[in-house]
Amino acid sequence: MAVSASRARLLDDPYLAPYAEIIRRRADKAEQRAAELASAPGSLAEFACAHEYYGLHRAEDGWVFREWAPNATSIWLVGDFSEWQVRDTFRLNRLPGRDVWEVRLPADALCHGQCYRLEMAWEGGRGERIPAYARRVIQDPDTLLFAAQVWEPPPYVWRVPSFTVPQRVPLIYETHIGMAQDKLGVGTFDEFRENVLPRIVRAGYNTIQIMAVMEHPYYGSFGYHVSSFFACSSRFGTPESFKALVDAAHEAGIAVIMDIVHSHAVKNERDGLSRFDGTLYQYFHDGMRGWHDAWDSRCFDYGKTDVLHFLLSNCRYWLDEFHIDGYRFDGITSMLYLHHGLGVDFVDYSQYFDATVDEDAWVYCALANRVIHEVRPDAITIAEDVSGMPGLAAPVDDGGAGFDYRMAMGVPECWFRLVRDIRDEDWSIGYLWHELTNRRADEQTVNYVESHDQALVGGKTFFFQLVDAAIYDAMLRTASNLQTERGVALHKLARLATLATSGHGYLNFMGNEFGHPEWIDFPREGNGFSYHYARRQWGLRDNPDLYYWCLGEFDEAMIGLIRESEALEGTVPRRLFVSDSDKLLVFERGPLIFLFNFHSEASVSDYPVLVPPGSYRLVLDSDEPRFGGQGRIQSGQTFGLLTEMRGNERCSVIKIYLPCRTAMVLERRRS
Repeated sequence: MAVSASRARLLDDPYLAPYAEIIRRRADKAEQRAAELASAPGSLAEFACAHEYYGLHRAEDGWVFREWAPNATSIWLVGDFSEWQVRDTFRLNRLPGRDVWEVRLPADALCHGQCYRLEMAWEGGRGERIPAYARRVIQDPDTLLFAAQVWEPPPYVWRVPSFTVPQRVPLIYETHIGMAQDKLGVGTFDEFRENVLPRIVRAGYNTIQIMAVMEHPYYGSFGYHVSSFFACSSRFGTPESFKALVDAAHEAGIAVIMDIVHSHAVKNERDGLSRFDGTLYQYFHDGMRGWHDAWDSRCFDYGKTDVLHFLLSNCRYWLDEFHIDGYRFDGITSMLYLHHGLGVDFVDYSQYFDATVDEDAWVYCALANRVIHEVRPDAITIAEDVSGMPGLAAPVDDGGAGFDYRMAMGVPECWFRLVRDIRDEDWSIGYLWHELTNRRADEQTVNYVESHDQALVGGKTFFFQLVDAAIYDAMLRTASNLQTERGVALHKLARLATLATSGHGYLNFMGNEFGHPEWIDFPREGNGFSYHYARRQWGLRDNPDLYYWCLGEFDEAMIGLIRESEALEGTVPRRLFVSDSDKLLVFERGPLIFLFNFHSEASVSDYPVLVPPGSYRLVLDSDEPRFGGQGRIQSGQTFGLLTEMRGNERCSVIKIYLPCRTAMVLERRRS
């Protein structure tokens, strides 16, 4: 495999030079594995079609069902059609010389809507199982047991049969179907399409990232303890309802990506994959390596061909069946390291290349990206990795793992550290600028102030961290509360600065754009099984008497300006001025100049700021009254260009008035 210019650029990093051979070895290992898997079917994408072979399918002469279960001694289909009794008519046969079981049934043996499961026997044991490749799984409301369901409705007719993700910076709205509604209950795909999607369109985001789509037994797991990888969660509706949601988003020009959880699986044995065929090591590592103690889940063995067959096919399935436009891969750090990143501070490059790295997991990431982009070249893949593993978002052909983006996880850490641990007057603007722009040149990143992670029970949203108890009784715009005013001001500045410095994408979690109060907590015994914190209170956003409305209006204006100006497209933020003493930050991005005053009390007047030549017009002001500000800046003003001598150089400057805790955006027009 030849070393390309990009890989050479990766190896030009002096900190990576000592590990050049390891980088090459990993790349070669991924290349060799891809060639092995693709050799018989002809391509890696064709290899990733296990879902078309396994599971329940219509055949020319009726039905066929297949399952991979090496350790099983007998398997039966059991369901409505057999009165939930084990019957020889529905007994599977082991295919000669293989670990695959199959049963063929006449056309009238099964019908749409019937429920079924497997009865599986192995040496010394027996148990009920949900088929690994089940495409529809439902839960009995009384027994809470899951069952697969024969699903053969009329084919869904796509209104947008072929959607191509536009070449643009993704502005991502992270969301959760179940908690997207105002009601005390579980929202549905249809409710989301009718009630929430229009809000996202109006807010200006161009990409939706949906959590918890794959079936998971425990609602409170936020979708991260997956049991049925090929079934969208029935608690949100039918597969056709999910297709209709994706279709509607595409009609609005919005790409849809989903969280895919291949870093671990639920430990449930009846409903999940654990001990599926009587062994603990069919899909997972044997022994302690197969268990994730901190997450109480199972860890896949990425070195097994059949496991790769399962997971890579899962990557393809959602693209083909539901027209998904890509994935955010959850828990990449946990996959890549034998210690799962737990209790480890990544402070030395050697940690990325020592014996704690699971190179089979690295290879899997590279294979997954190959499959996804072979099937959909326009698809988006995002890695959630806290370790900073080099090359994760570098192209596969250049020795990387091939993700299109990685989450800039240091950015939310920076913001929460500032507002939680450091007095406003002690903020270092230089430190803030560094954290907002600190990324590898060979990788694309997605910036964000907070995702769902920061709002989970036990934590606080960014806005809640800022205003604390004032969130309960001081959110009326007519109220005078210093804590609220501080929180509203800094919330806007943080989001604008994060968006404007984004490397290649930006993310916001549903409702946080308007400062949604409190935390996220799903119904459980500890909270009386309440849905109060597992919903979004859209009425707060819609009430113009509240600061929530102001924050929502600012977010909409901010996103709209970035989209209209295309300021992030093919550009990088260029620092113009930083002052730790005055708490000022000024930088250029595309045709826009961003000016921030983070000072808690000191405004600046007639302050000279170096700018590129041109004429300047105010296009966004965080201090506007409609944004919850005090209206201290004249709207629509223009700025005349002055010249000053700085040393021996004649420089272009503008003089600004910028109140404390305020930001302005100027549009530059070339003279």
